[in-house]
Amino acid sequence: MAYELHYWPMIQGRGEFVRLALEAAGAAYVDVVRQDDDEGGIEPMLARLSDPKSPRPPFAPPFLRDGDHVIGQTAAILLYLAPKLGLVGRDETDRIWTHQIQLTIEDVVDEAHDTHHPVGVGLYYEDQKPEALRRAEDFRKHRIPKFFAWFERVLDGNGSGWLVGRSATYADLSLFQLVEGLSYAFPTATHRALGRTPRVESLRDAVRGLPRVAAYLASDRRIPFNEDGIFRRYPELDG
Repeated sequence: MAYELHYWPMIQGRGEFVRLALEAAGAAYVDVVRQDDDEGGIEPMLARLSDPKSPRPPFAPPFLRDGDHVIGQTAAILLYLAPKLGLVGRDETDRIWTHQIQLTIEDVVDEAHDTHHPVGVGLYYEDQKPEALRRAEDFRKHRIPKFFAWFERVLDGNGSGWLVGRSATYADLSLFQLVEGLSYAFPTATHRALGRTPRVESLRDAVRGLPRVAAYLASDRRIPFNEDGIFRRYPELDG
């Protein structure tokens, strides 16, 4: 059976980290909400989220259905999928280390989101613009360079061009997506940070060159970045 991915149809968001893993592995999957048939649309996703008979409901999308298993939270989905897709090492130490890197990437994603919504997710960006300008300045000047320097250190320590082991893992795919997202939202700040972290930049190019990833990026399955997702381009936030 194909994996079923449930996520919003109009944005990359957190679901894109899962999509990249599925695409890179050539896995059979259905992007349920984006299906143009009776089984597609947002309704099946919302019904599963609110199902009163489910004792273990996902809190929010993305979530993945694999037979009887329903897994929510991006990092948990990838932790579950990666051994099945060949996107993580077999050694337990490597698996936990890869998961730790993924959680760190999730931290950056959260901070990137909070640059344009520092006060409340239910408020419009325009309702919290002064706070967003302050938050974004700190993110640009301190947080992006600090996180990129850590990824650079990990790549230097591993020595293969990948974050863990000798081939691409889901953490590499996720770091690629993070760099792409930050390059869209903060092009000036990200370009500056990449100038100091050449291994991170090389990893982005290496992932982009993976045949299945390249095919996916060139397809209409790849939703363009936009101002409804996590990574939003507001020029004033890029300084």
